[in-house]
Amino acid sequence: MSEEVKTNVLSRRKVLAFLGLTTLSLTVPTVLTPSDAEAQQPTPPTASPAGAQTGTERRQERRIRRTERRQERRTRRTERRLTRREGRRTRRAMRREGRTERREERRDAR
Repeated sequence: MSEEVKTNVLSRRKVLAFLGLTTLSLTVPTVLTPSDAEAQQPTPPTASPAGAQTGTERRQERRIRRTERRQERRTRRTERRLTRREGRRTRRAMRREGRTERREERRDAR
């Protein structure tokens, strides 16, 4: 019994490295095997049926509609603004007429 028994102390790092290598050795052969899948054949561009549009065409139409709506809003806003200004002018003119009439009446009353 003179032989010494050496115990190899396994650290966590060694155990994890060993597990990683075994996992890698099991998965590599399955990844490298060729598959039976074939490449897809490119489809020739077909004429789109009436009404079907590409994404670019739809986006362009949305942009056009959006700019038209924006322009309509701007013109309506300008028309409302002009209407308000005209109303203010007429009311101001009526007030001025009333003031001048009252002033003239006061002058005549003296």
